[in-house]
Amino acid sequence: MATRGLYYTPPGTDGSEHTFRQRVATHYQTSAQNKSRLKYCIFFHYLLFFAMLAKLSADILDKLDIFILEIEELSIPKPLWWEYIWCISLLLSFFGLDAIKKNRIIPMRNYVIGLTIFGLAPLLYAIIYYFPDVWKYLTIEDEEQLEEVHMWQGYPYGLLWYAFIILALQVHSFSMYSALKLVSAWKAKGTKKYD
Repeated sequence: MATRGLYYTPPGTDGSEHTFRQRVATHYQTSAQNKSRLKYCIFFHYLLFFAMLAKLSADILDKLDIFILEIEELSIPKPLWWEYIWCISLLLSFFGLDAIKKNRIIPMRNYVIGLTIFGLAPLLYAIIYYFPDVWKYLTIEDEEQLEEVHMWQGYPYGLLWYAFIILALQVHSFSMYSALKLVSAWKAKGTKKYD
């Protein structure tokens, strides 16, 4: 076939037909974007879980009657009940990952509900529980008041927990946001939308 020159463009292929091209529906774009975001959030949730597991390791080893001198020398404070309940929230990530794989709404809703109960509720309890200790540390005027604050390895214990809580709240809130966006995108999948 002969062409009419080096830069010949056949009619109808010059880009003017863009209004007739097929586009990816917005709910598919939203779904793909939020699936990726939720996977990242779950990954960071795993990292936070391993940090919590390191903190709980002394208590777990004590209950199993295993003595490791290096861990005992750290004198890690005894865990509170909310720390173990928060660890349950990691199991919910399997609901979220399963829902992502199959685009299923009900497991994703279960993930959001479970994350609220086992992820956010223990963190809110911890914020309230450690608030007096953190407030004392932040408003100290002399060194004698520092003795009233619970310290671990030279750092205020409540403030260390607040650092963990802030990270965990961010991960959980982003996870819930992405999960709810996925639910709405998957609901819209059945309806026809034209832009």
